[in-house]
Amino acid sequence: MQPQQYWREIPQRYRLEAGRCRKCKKVFFPPRRKCDGCGGEAFETFRLPLEGKLRTFTVVHTAPERFSKLVPYGVGIVELSNKVRVTAQIVDADPEELKVGMPVRLEFRKIHDVGHAGVICYGYKAVPA
Repeated sequence: MQPQQYWREIPQRYRLEAGRCRKCKKVFFPPRRKCDGCGGEAFETFRLPLEGKLRTFTVVHTAPERFSKLVPYGVGIVELSNKVRVTAQIVDADPEELKVGMPVRLEFRKIHDVGHAGVICYGYKAVPA
C-alpha cells in the first residue's frame, strides 16, 4: 500500500467521521470498537458537524521542524455542536486574538508534506467562524 492510499483510507481524517453506538447512540471520535457507555460493539458511521466553539488552546512558539515556519500558531480543542471534542491547529487568526468560547469551523486543509516525494497530508484545521 502506498502512503497516499494509506492516508486516504483513514475516514476520520478525511471525512471527519465518528462511530455511533447502535445501542445507546453515544458518539466516539475517533471511532472505537466497544462503547464505554453500554458495552455495545455495533457501531454506525456518523458524520460530525463542522461548527463548534474553542474550548481551550495554547500558542506554539517552538515547533517540530515540519511546522517551524508557522510559529507562532494556535492549537486547541474544539467542542463541536454535538459536544464531540476534536484537537486542531487554529489558522486564519492572530494567536493573540484567540479566546475560549469563540465560534470556529473545521475546514479540510493541507497539514504538511512527507518525505522527499512530497506526499501531502491533509486534515482538519479550525478557523474563526
